Formats: sequence, structure tokens, C-alpha cells
Amino acid sequence: MIAEIKIRKATIDDASNLAALCCKTFYDTYHVFNTKENMEMFLEQHFTINKIINELNDVANTFVLLFERDELCGYAKITESKAPVRLVSLAVIEIARIYSIKEKIGKGIGKLLMDECVAIAKQKKKQFIWLGVWKENKRAISFYQKNGFEIFDEQNFILGKDVQNDWLMKKEIF
Repeated sequence: MIAEIKIRKATIDDASNLAALCCKTFYDTYHVFNTKENMEMFLEQHFTINKIINELNDVANTFVLLFERDELCGYAKITESKAPVRLVSLAVIEIARIYSIKEKIGKGIGKLLMDECVAIAKQKKKQFIWLGVWKENKRAISFYQKNGFEIFDEQNFILGKDVQNDWLMKKEIF
């Protein structure tokens, strides 16, 4: 059960805590499927404090933080920086990341973050919201489908030196 939830946009002051959460949630989700070397390389390429600061300073990005009581339990990164070829002519926004700490998976945190991402997409008058998800992450795919997303394409995702395959999924907003 979720109690005392607070959702807010991240600021530069959150960079250190956000970087730590990014590393923790990504590692917890994928370390059993990947080599230590590939995980370390990916985390160092994407989740350093300086990288997170740069992402926070990019006006194309919005980070949403979810706290239960005072504990940072999850986050989402929404970006307007790119669109897949099949959506390039449409008004779209991407959920680039959406993660909950493992202790809170299945407790509603993901749904609250998803609802906030959709609300932001509506505020920005987007037609579609889209995301990429590893084809082997059945739990995430099921979660996205329950939230109205459908598969429309696929793309490569590079984790360290390993090329993996992602589904691209979209949801119509208006």
C-alpha cells in the first residue's frame, strides 16, 4: 500500500540523488541479464552526476520524482528531443526512463509515474507518448500494455558493448 506520496519535477539540486537512483534502479533491473563489464560501462556512460546535470539542464527533458514519505522511490524522464521514424511527423514525447526501486515494484509507483507522464504529455498537447522497452522485459511490456501502449516498431539498444533489441511502444493521448 502506498502512503504519503509526493510527485514533483526534479531540479539541479536533485542531481546527486537522481544519479544514485538511476544507477540503483537500472542495475537492479538488468544486472542479472548482463555482464558486470557491460553494466559498469553503461552506468558510467549514462548515470554520472555530470551526465544527470546535463540532462536536467536540457530544456527538452523533464524529470519527475516520486517520494513515499521522504524516500525517493521512483522517477521518470520525459524528453522531446527525438522521435522514431514512424512518428516523426506527429506531436510526440518519449518516456525515456521510468523506474521504481525494486522494493516498490508492483505497489503502484509505476502507475503513478505513468499517469504523471501522460498528464505532462497532455499539457504539452502531444498526440502520442512513446517509449522503448527491452524485448525480454515481459513484466514491463505487460505494464505498458495495461496502460494502453501498443508495439509499433523495434530498435537496437546498446548496453556497454552488447547490442540488444527493444520494442517501441506508443499510446495515443488525444
